Amino acid sequence: MNTVIRGRVWKFGDNIDTDVMAPWNTLSQTWEERRSTVLATRPDFAAGAQPGDIVVAGRNWGCGSSREHAAENLKLLGLGAVVAESFGRIYFRNCIAIAFPNMVCPGIQAACEDGDQVEVDIDSGVVRNLTRGSQLQATPYTADMLAIVAAGGLLEVLKKRLAEARA
Repeated sequence: MNTVIRGRVWKFGDNIDTDVMAPWNTLSQTWEERRSTVLATRPDFAAGAQPGDIVVAGRNWGCGSSREHAAENLKLLGLGAVVAESFGRIYFRNCIAIAFPNMVCPGIQAACEDGDQVEVDIDSGVVRNLTRGSQLQATPYTADMLAIVAAGGLLEVLKKRLAEARA
């Protein structure tokens, strides 16, 4: 996995609930059927998001129910990362488990606007707004978190451990 992600910012506010990332009535649908419902509170988002784009958000991104589809839908859109002031705990854990980078970065919401180009270094936690020439420090991942993300997710880590145990 590339540990430096560059992309265009999509800016969101505080308390964005997993229910708007993965509405309950879409959970059994195929990806193609549910794609347009992802963050439908911002109608241009799902259709306009490009691979590598970065969501910048305020406090409590991913609050609400523990549905794994919330993180999965954002990853399936091809987003490079989410950088927010804070995250809902279960949402954040789900992101690590599926190797979808999400970083806690105090001050990020005020430091970015829609369309800015941002660079996120997963290894160091450095977040650079290339458009504005500013830099912030996100909370770096632990070694275990980096290993899970680098392996492609928790399931891949477990597969590797099982294979090593059998050998």
